Order: sequence, then C-alpha cells, then structure tokens
Amino acid sequence: MSDLNLLQEKIDSNVPSKPQDHRYFGNIPNGANAYLIKHILKNLDTFCLCITKDSQQAFEIEQSLAFYRESKEGILTFPDWETLPYDTFSPHEDIISQRLKTLSSLPFTKTGILVLPVSTLLHRVAPKTFLQRHSLTLELGQKFDINTYRLQLESVGYRHVDTVYEHGEFTVRGAIFDLYPMGSELPVRIELFDDEIDSLRSFDPENQRSKNKLKKLEILPANEFPWDQASRLKFRNTWLEKFPNAAVNSPLIRNIKDAIKPHGIEYYTPLFFDETATLFDYLPGETLVVTPTELTNTISHIWGDIQTRYEDRRHDIQRPILSPAELFLPAEAFFQYLKGYPRVSILSEKCDPSSGRINLPFDLLNELSIDDRASDPTSKLKTAIDAFNGKSLIIAESNGRQEVISDLFKKYHLETSRITRLTEIDSSEGNEDTKQSYLMVGRISHGFVDRLTNLQVISETELFGKRIIQKRRRKKSNDIAENVVKNLTELSLGAPVVHIDHGVGRYRGLETINVGDQVDEFLMLEYANEAKLYVPVSSLHLISRYSGTDESLAPLHRLGTEKWSVAKQKALEKIRDTAAELLEVYAKREARTGFKHDKPGEAYRAFCAQFPFEETQDQLSAIEAVQHDLTRTQPMDRLVCGDVGFGKTEVAMRAAFIATYSGKQVAVLVPTTLLAQQHYASFQDRFAGTAIKVEVLSRFNSGKEQTEALKNIAEGKADIIIGTHKLIQGDVRFKDLGLLIIDEEHRFGVQQKEKIKALRADIDILNLTATPIPRTLNMAMGGIRDLSIIATPPAKRLSVKTFVREREDALIKESLLRELLRGGQVYYLFNDVKNIQKEAEFLQKLVPEARVTVAHGQMRERELESAMSDFYHQRYNVLVCTTIIETGIDIPNANTIMIDRADKFGLAQLHQLRGRVGRSHHQAYAYLMTPSSKKITGDADKRLEAIVASQDLGAGFLLATHDLEIRGAGELLGEEQSGQIQNIGFTLYMELLEQAVQSLKEGKVLDLNSNFHGTEINLRIPALIPDDYLPDVHMRLVLYKRIANAKKTLELKDIQVEMIDRFGMLPDQVKNLFRQTELKLVADKIGIAKIDTGETSGRIEFTKTTLVDPLVIVQLVQKNPIKYKLEGATKLKFELSSKTTDEKIEELDALLQTLTPKRK
Repeated sequence: MSDLNLLQEKIDSNVPSKPQDHRYFGNIPNGANAYLIKHILKNLDTFCLCITKDSQQAFEIEQSLAFYRESKEGILTFPDWETLPYDTFSPHEDIISQRLKTLSSLPFTKTGILVLPVSTLLHRVAPKTFLQRHSLTLELGQKFDINTYRLQLESVGYRHVDTVYEHGEFTVRGAIFDLYPMGSELPVRIELFDDEIDSLRSFDPENQRSKNKLKKLEILPANEFPWDQASRLKFRNTWLEKFPNAAVNSPLIRNIKDAIKPHGIEYYTPLFFDETATLFDYLPGETLVVTPTELTNTISHIWGDIQTRYEDRRHDIQRPILSPAELFLPAEAFFQYLKGYPRVSILSEKCDPSSGRINLPFDLLNELSIDDRASDPTSKLKTAIDAFNGKSLIIAESNGRQEVISDLFKKYHLETSRITRLTEIDSSEGNEDTKQSYLMVGRISHGFVDRLTNLQVISETELFGKRIIQKRRRKKSNDIAENVVKNLTELSLGAPVVHIDHGVGRYRGLETINVGDQVDEFLMLEYANEAKLYVPVSSLHLISRYSGTDESLAPLHRLGTEKWSVAKQKALEKIRDTAAELLEVYAKREARTGFKHDKPGEAYRAFCAQFPFEETQDQLSAIEAVQHDLTRTQPMDRLVCGDVGFGKTEVAMRAAFIATYSGKQVAVLVPTTLLAQQHYASFQDRFAGTAIKVEVLSRFNSGKEQTEALKNIAEGKADIIIGTHKLIQGDVRFKDLGLLIIDEEHRFGVQQKEKIKALRADIDILNLTATPIPRTLNMAMGGIRDLSIIATPPAKRLSVKTFVREREDALIKESLLRELLRGGQVYYLFNDVKNIQKEAEFLQKLVPEARVTVAHGQMRERELESAMSDFYHQRYNVLVCTTIIETGIDIPNANTIMIDRADKFGLAQLHQLRGRVGRSHHQAYAYLMTPSSKKITGDADKRLEAIVASQDLGAGFLLATHDLEIRGAGELLGEEQSGQIQNIGFTLYMELLEQAVQSLKEGKVLDLNSNFHGTEINLRIPALIPDDYLPDVHMRLVLYKRIANAKKTLELKDIQVEMIDRFGMLPDQVKNLFRQTELKLVADKIGIAKIDTGETSGRIEFTKTTLVDPLVIVQLVQKNPIKYKLEGATKLKFELSSKTTDEKIEELDALLQTLTPKRK
C-alpha cells in the first residue's frame, strides 16, 4: 500500500459519523489545515461545515482547499456582513446576495463544504420559513401581472429604479420588466406578450444589452428580513414593547414607518420575526463539523467585544439597541448545537493519544527563507531539501513568480521539475530518485512537512514573506470615450448651459408643447429677466454644458442683445489665432519622423492571450490606438487617461512588448521608488516566459547592482528599464531607446518633461494618468496630444464610500476596528514627518489590537523598503504614512484610508490617495478628516465637495474637469484664453477650436452658422420620445443628445437597437425622430440649410456653399414645373403628393437622393 493510501486510511478511520462523537487530530501546523480537510472530504458522503477563528483563516483555507482539490466546485461561501456589532452601516447588496443564495441552497446540499469564521456563525439569521414564503419562481409562458409582481417585489425589499445596476433593483418599461435577483450573477430582462412571459434573458448591467436566454428564474427576497407593510407594522409594535423609553421621534422608527430602509437595520432583524434561527438550522441533516484550535477562547473574545459595544451604545434613547443574546448565539448555546453533530477538532499542538485522538506525522518547515545578501541566497532552501528524505513541492503564486523563482534556482544550481497538477507527484512514486523537487503554480498560505508520505510543501510565504495577488474579472462595456467626455456630468435643474446663438442660460427641464396640431418636446432655458427660450430636441447639438469656471460665476445673458454675439466674436478671433498655432504644432509633429515599429505577429498574440482578465472595451480601444501609433512613422505622443486600477498598465505592457520585439529599448519612468519596485514585479510577472529582460533603477538597489544595471542598459542587454528621475539623468546611456512610458504623468513638472523631450526628439512617448492636470487635459482635448480614455471599471469593483468628517477619536477608533475585524488593512495618512511617530503611538494606544508601523520619505532606503514590505506581507495592519503612498503600491487587502487634514490636499491628489483602496471586491471606505469647518478655505471646501460627489468608479477624468472649473483652465499656448473661456464656457470653446482647426486644415474660413447649425428640419410630424415609453426625464435628455450628435446612420441604428433592447419596441413618434434625423444627416452633407414642410407643400433652403449641382435643380423645375418652383437664388419650393407620415418621409428621402451629387 502506498504511503498516500496509508495517510488516507489513517484519517478516514478517525472521522466520526454519529452526533456527539468528538474526535481530535493533533500536531497540525497552520499550512496543513486545508491539506487535512481535503483528505477528510475525499471519502466523506455527507456535508461538512468548517469553522475558522477569523475571516483571514477562512479565506486562506478556502484558497488552499481549492488548490489541493484542484477545483472550487463544492466550496460554498457565506460572507460576513463586514460590519461591527450594532453598527450603523448596512452590508453591501452583493454580500447579502451571496448570503441569501447560500441560505436557500444549503438545506438541499448533500456534499461539499462551507468554510466560515466563528463570528459569522454566531449571528442569528432569519427563520427557514422566511425564504420559503418570500421566494418566487418564474417560467416561460407563465401568467404575469406587472402590478401584482411589482407589489410582491416591493414587499420583499426590491427597490424600483430607473435603470437596473445592482442586486435588489427592478424597473418596468411598458411590457419589459428588468430585475436583478438576489443570488444571481446577472440581472434578468422579462419580456411579456400580453400577460404571459414571452422571454427571460440575462443582460449586462454595464451596457444594458441582453445576453443569454433562460427557461426559469428563482427570485430570492432582497433582504434577510421581510419588508411588506404587515412586517413593518409588527416591527413597530415589537419596538414599542421592547423600548418603552425610546424617543418618540426616533429617526429609525420614522424611517420604518415611511418604508425607508435605515442603515444598520440588520441589527434589529429579530423585531421582524416571532423567533430567529441560526445557521445550524439550515445545515443538511447529515453534517460533519470541523472546528479550530482554541475555539472557546476565540468565542469569549468575540463576546467580550460584543458586550463592550453594547455597553457603549445601550443608553442612546434615539437609537436603543437589542440585547446581545437576541442577536448573537451565546457560547453555551453554540456548544450545545455542536453536540448535535459528529465533530472533528484540528489542533496545532500534539494531543495525548487515546480513543478518538490521533497525532498526524506533520511538521513545521525549517527556516528556509531566501537571503538576498548571502553569496548563495538559496543555501537554506538547499540544506532543507538535502536534509529531507522525500519529495519537495515549491508553490509559486503566479506564472510570472514561477519564472522568477525558476531563474533564481537555475542561477544557483537548484534543480526542480515543473508540474501543473498534484497527481503528477503521485504518479512519480515508482521513481528511483525519492529526493525530487517540483515547482508548481498555486495559492496556499503556508507550507508544512508530511512525514508519512515524505512530502514537504513550501509556499512563497516561507521563501519571501507573504504576498497578495488579486485576480479581477473584467466586463465589456460599450461606452464610447467621446460620450464620456461630452456627457461627463448630467444636467441638473438650474445648471448653466450655452446656446450657440443666445449665450449662457440656465436649464429648467424638458417640456412637451402642442404646436399647431402636433406634440413636440422642447428643452426649456431661462435667461436674464426670467426670459424663456424653448429649444426643440432636434437642435440639442446647439447646446453644451457650461464649464470652465465655478457655476456660480457663470454669466447669465439677456435675450435679444448684442452682448453674446460680441463675446462670441471676440472669442472666435482668439480661437482662429490659437487654431493657427495649433496647426503649426500639428504640422511640426507630423513632419517629424520616428521609428516605425514592426506590426505585431504571433508572439504578440500569445503574449496578449496570457492576460488573465477579460479586457474592457475602452482598454481594447486604447491598446489598438497605441498599436496604430507605434506602427507608423510619426512619433507617438499619447495620453491614456484611466481611473486607478482600470488597466492602464496592461496598455503600457503591450506597447513595451511591440517596441522590444522591434529591437528597441523601453524606459518606464515613475515618480516614486515604491512604484518602481511594484512595476518591476508586475513587468517581471507579465514578461515571464519571453526573452525580454527587465531591469530596475531605484534607490533600493545597492551600488553594485546599479552599476551592473547601467552597464546592461548601455550594452543593450536590458530591454525594459524601470526607474524614477534617475532614468533621465546624464549618466544613463541607452543603446537604442524606442519608447518612453511615463506613469502617473501628472506628478512630473514641465522642466522634467522638457528634459525627457530633449532626451530623444524622435522617440515614442506614452503617458499614463488617472487625473490629468488641467494643462495636460487641455492639450489632449485640443488635439496637441492624442487621448485615450479607459472609463469602464473591472467587474465586481465597488466604488469607495467617501466621508468628510471633523476629526474625532471615536471616529478613528470605529473606522480602524471596522476594517481590522474583517481581516483588512488601513492606510492612515499623516503628512507631518516631525510628529508622525507620536501619531502612530496615539493610534496604538487608541486601538491596542492594531499592529501599527510607519513609512515616510525621509527614512533610509532599507528601513522604508522593510516597512512597506512588512505592511504588504500583512505583518502590520495599520500604516501611518505620508503622501509617499500616493502612487503605486497595490495592496488589495487595504480597504480603508484615513486622511488627516484632507483640506490641505489638491483634488487630483485626494483622488489618487483614495484610489489606493477599493482594489478588490470588498466595500472600501475613505475618511477625509478636517479641523472644524471655520478653519477651512472656500476652495478646500469645494474640493472636498467635488471628491464626495464623484464617488463613482472612473471619476478621475471627471475630477480633472472639475479641477479645470475650480482652478480655471490654465494656459494652453498662452495666457490669453482664460477670459474667453470664462465668457463662453470651456465646452463650447473646445468645440469652436475643433471646428476652427478643421476649417483651416481644409483651407476654409470658419463660418459659425453653417458649421454649427447643420440643417434645420421641420416636417410637422410627431418626432419625440413619449413620456409613457420612457418616463425618466434625464434618460430622455441623454438619448435626445445622442441622437442629435450622431454623425452617421450606423450610429443611429446602434441607438435604435439599444432602445428596443432596453425599453421595448419603438413607438411611431420615436421611429419618426430617427427617420427625421437620418434625413438631416443626408441634407447636412450636401449643404442644405433648412427643410420645412406642411401638409401639401414644402421648401428647401440651400447654403452658400452647397454641393448640389444647380443643373439638377433646373432640370427638376423644367421636367415638372407644377411640382417644383424656384424661389429666389437659394430656395426650392415643392408640392407633396403624400398622405401619411411614412409616405412624406419617403418622398423627401427620394428628393434628397436626387439632389445628392453622384460619385464619379
């Protein structure tokens, strides 16, 4: 019998099967927990509940178990709420969704395992009957009454919204019912035919497009408590019984009465039910329970915390709280429950061998860390492998790490075989060489030694300290970058807008007006002296949002005066000059010749295929644009603007790959040493398996290493060089530099950028940033540089909840504890190096369970590297630091940032700092702490308001445009424009500049009227989006704007498809709107100023520069003088024979086709 079978038999013989049978496995080191559980599960035909001491251990066991079982199949998760006892925060919808999904499936699960921390298990939950009563099932062909289901969904806590994005939301549009059911991966679109379900399809919440067809749909309630009127009444009655002394006007009870869900309501769940249940009540009949070492101590510590928080909060009459026993399972009751199941305890110490207690021959690993300072860094590892009489399995955390470790082993002659599956070790049992070493990719937290099967498992933790690698799946989005720029901020009532003919007014909403016998929708603008202007929705392209200065300083023009035309004319003169200068810059740039890189081939495709995520649409567009720039002769100067963590680095890596494969060197310039180290690790990881050599120049390197790196750069042995400002100093000589990548571009000053330009006039430059400075943004928008925007967040990423609060000890303590108790880490930003040590000591006293360390730029290199490394490896969980962390280091486990004196920071800086957290799927928090409001300047107040307002993912670009408004646009080519921008608004200024440049390129003079107005068209037909088809005013406005801005028929078709998919079949009025816009596009192209039709006749007015051949018009009039007549030099009158709207549009279309010049 093989050793492996011996181990399996030994474990199986000690696994109990009857309730109250409690067995012990002793001598199990931390790393062997999951390995043992894997063996317990192998021949187990019942379910298993594995209890851990905290969230961190639960996560580690889940990951390691998936590695040892080579699959995640059968591993259930029941996430913790991630709130503190009696918290006033509610858990995120995604957490509730996963919990409900597990609760609903748990009673029917026969095998598998649920891993969860004991703190989560102590929470009381809703009774089993709750889910049974409040779940719904829908199938194709089933009768479906919209109003009935709407009420049913609201009674189980679903919210009615305009557009469905998150779990627990639904919306109704005609015969289409969108819903994001709890426990479902994607939202679902229900289409009705009469009162039956005609189709069920999942759809993508990002772009609202349908995906897969479904046959059946299970709908779970939206909360872990009921929300119908009877349940809320029961809540209020029970509240009055429980808390007779509570304040009558308690906000919580008022909210319940008004059907508003208060934050932290979860800690009042028992008031909704006659009695609550525990997770034990949901477990399948036959379940084996696995418990950790020192369970009793862990529970008493948790209960100590609960009691403390209860005592702190119990006297608040505005928010009285329930006793701990009503919300949590007391220790005695918990152990009583455990007696009802067969139970295995895993002990780290040896136990006294007796009946039901066995010690397994496992051991801790010897000291075998890699020591960079030793002549042979792998000497300890070699000694451990040589001394061990068996097989050694070394686990690397990713393919890139496997390459790095493999190179290190080769360099110091340590032989290992690469394997991809654990079974390959078992199949080599017959090998002569029992001392074989293997290298494999996987995720385990710690290693151990198994003396029975003679196997030692070594993780990267033992070799290098703990690393954290976070994978994110990404979704596609069809957002077009231009739309993001042009519709950055939605119009709120009262917002200033610019009309090209009438100047700056205020937006007052959409209005439907009867004109003659037809209904049209108009945008209402208000001007000085309360004058109203109604703009038809077909002319929305004449309106832009006013930006470029503070909205309160925006002018308000009077209708019918010269003031606006004078301001516009002045601006236009300046714009013409600016356009001419811009063109000169363009011409110089286009005239420069650079290196034309080879078009990427098969190797590049293989490199792209190794990217572990799905690229977002924006990311792909940016990658294609960069690829196009690199493979043409003009040097590239592109700005890639994407929010923190949206995938800019991958764009840079692909560009680097193309350059190196064309034989060029790539320099990656970063602002800080920490970011240089981080990029070095990720480039190493990504370029593993290629022949490309990556070097780093930073102050963390020794003098000897730096000299060698410089030599390699000069000799061309290094392909990609990553470094800080050192890279652009005189002593760095490149053999053949082809591409310069500047990360966090906004951190470099103009002088440094000029120095870079001087480095090589003809090299390609790629700039990456999340928050471009106003001047850069201006240059990009003005077209001096090319711009790519990545505005799509990765899937499962939650936006960072941002709070501006006056600094208080209680707030600091609560925020630190909330993060630490869910196993996370905290950045505490304190930008005063003199007192930073004092602040760290204060935090340590305030929260004794925290492990606090300090990092700032004035520390010695080794000290700083060691502090950052310790925080990265989770040896500390609170980092008190200066803005040194603003760029770079990516720690997915750090999900709270606290910024002291936030009023002293700039907007871009606050956004960058906030972007350090929220890099995983946990809810992240940013606390901007300020002194009392009297001490804050007006500008600081505005900045803090702007950052809180833009909590959405992808807000970096939006903040940069806010910065333009707070600081003014800065100089683009001179100091002249700022006054003009103030007068006419930044958006219009940039649009006019674009038009001027285009006109000059074509050798024309800029004519405002023809260039901007396009064809004015009035067919006297109903062409609008009716209120009953799409009730959301803002949504209608956005669609009107998109339709008016469409430049091609294809764009209109796309919008049509999207509208049918999202809102149902188009009513006739909407079809008319699209067909009228199509006619307008045709008329625009051939230079028609106006089309006006009545019931029986119509007029076409031509522009001075029309492309229509006069001969064609003359022939029309000659052939049919009754139907066509000329009126003056520029108008053609025609009679209509059509009776219906469709016929009218077809007749007009035919006429326009006749007038359109034929291509030769």
